[in-house]
Amino acid sequence: MSATVAVILVLAVGTYAFRLVGPALHGRVELPARVQELLAAGAVVLLVALLATGALTEGGGFAGWARPAGVLVGGVLAWRRAPFAVVVLGAAATTAALRAAGVA
Repeated sequence: MSATVAVILVLAVGTYAFRLVGPALHGRVELPARVQELLAAGAVVLLVALLATGALTEGGGFAGWARPAGVLVGGVLAWRRAPFAVVVLGAAATTAALRAAGVA
């Protein structure tokens, strides 16, 4: 067995274990309120970091201004509780319009 296959198997088992722990420990482990707050804040930070890297970078460099503008429009529409289809179409239309206008 190659090292790559072994690593993939270890990651698969670890992922399955994480998925199994949630239902198995539900109701048995009580987290303090402060830990729950920190976990919620950590999840938000990770999502914002993922959003920033996906919106601002492409191929190791800056993605241009059209993509971040589209993400911003989509974020504002989502914040205003627009339907999902409107959010996606608004973000895509903004990005497409800016790219059509020559904004990279």
